[in-house]
Amino acid sequence: MKDPDRDTGAATFTASRDGACDDAASLRRIGQGDEDAMAAFYRAHSRVVLAQVLLVVGERALAEEILQDTMLAVWRGAGSFRGESSVRSWVIGIARRQTRDRLRARRLRVVDDTFLAEQAGSGPGPDVLALDRAELAEVMSAIRELAASHRELLGLVFGSGLSLPEVAGVLDIPVGTVKSRLTAARAALTGILSEKGQNR
Repeated sequence: MKDPDRDTGAATFTASRDGACDDAASLRRIGQGDEDAMAAFYRAHSRVVLAQVLLVVGERALAEEILQDTMLAVWRGAGSFRGESSVRSWVIGIARRQTRDRLRARRLRVVDDTFLAEQAGSGPGPDVLALDRAELAEVMSAIRELAASHRELLGLVFGSGLSLPEVAGVLDIPVGTVKSRLTAARAALTGILSEKGQNR
């Protein structure tokens, strides 16, 4: 008799693998100048990329400009993709460089983190319990008080759904450093929420 859980897991793995293959195939077609493939790629990835950029820049119009710059860079550089990372982490890496270049001459502004605030944590712990008890408005307010590096990291992990190794690749740091920074970011968010709770 078949194990339904095993079948579901296999189907999920296959779907994930097929999605990655489709993305890589799209990039190959984009590298050959296929505009339809570029349009499909944009539909598949633009929302996640825009949300991640918005976490860092905090300004919708600027985030949309950076998204367009990112997709133009994808159009021009699709042929350079070698499959050494996932397509999603590759395109978010491009977006991160585009964002950094744009912000060099600008002051980093406070971010409207509505997207991140709606994302669930991944794993039990005091920080998750604190988030569960907090009002959405308080969570959003707390996120705005985090350092930009913490907002970016939480966005990559929870917003963009990248694995820790993928985040390490995007940020060009070791996985162990990602883990320690993620712990620090979650602890900072929990601390802010706890302080707000005590002041009510």
